[in-house]
Amino acid sequence: MEPKQILDVPVHVSDYSFCIAHVSQWIESERNYAHYIIQTNVSTVVNARNNAAYLQTLGLASLSVPDGMPLVWLLRLRGHKIKDRVYGPDLMLLLCEEAARKGWRCFLYGGKPGVPEQLREVLQSRFPGIQIVGTYSPPFKELNAEEDAEICAMINTTKADIVWVGLGSPKQDIWMYEHRDKLDAAVLHGVGAAFDFLTGQVKQAPRWMMNAGLEWLFRLFQEPRRLWRRYTITNAKFVYYLLRDTFRKTAAR
Repeated sequence: MEPKQILDVPVHVSDYSFCIAHVSQWIESERNYAHYIIQTNVSTVVNARNNAAYLQTLGLASLSVPDGMPLVWLLRLRGHKIKDRVYGPDLMLLLCEEAARKGWRCFLYGGKPGVPEQLREVLQSRFPGIQIVGTYSPPFKELNAEEDAEICAMINTTKADIVWVGLGSPKQDIWMYEHRDKLDAAVLHGVGAAFDFLTGQVKQAPRWMMNAGLEWLFRLFQEPRRLWRRYTITNAKFVYYLLRDTFRKTAAR
């Protein structure tokens, strides 16, 4: 399925079943390179707006799924049948359930020190039999070529089928793009805050706020210093870009 364009950013009209079916296919029959999945939201779109390199990263993703409700609403307005967002933590849990059932080997890459190990315990408790074959919390610095090669070799040694990447966006998206030819795993999935949500490090918004597109407001109240710029300025830019593009297209007609 070809993705749709939202402000030039590709977004697949997808749901959880669609994603699980593709991941299953990649793991079980297509092992030529690592397919990577991006959870796309308002911040993703705005970050790509004036960054050609990041836009290319998004364009080469095997799946760019609508993680934010504003993207779902836009797709619906354009006539696409889409029931709900594809929320990163929920998709990760569904894939973990599938992994436990099918014997997929999983690696957890990202999070603060101790978080991926805690997440491993959470997932093993929730999905008995799941194979978490490795965890790694990378240092908060730019790695040199030798350090990066050592990490890739360490991940490849585990023979992981799927690597969950919790570095936050856009960092995790760029990391997956740069490592898709260096890793033997079939799937790389950027899940960002899922590491913190699923371990209880950060509280998730109530479902009614998520469904109403207000998750950003809940998180802003939790971490105002860190997130105020991302949510207030980024959301305003998104609305501005949409209005400007709509005006230009209308004027061109």
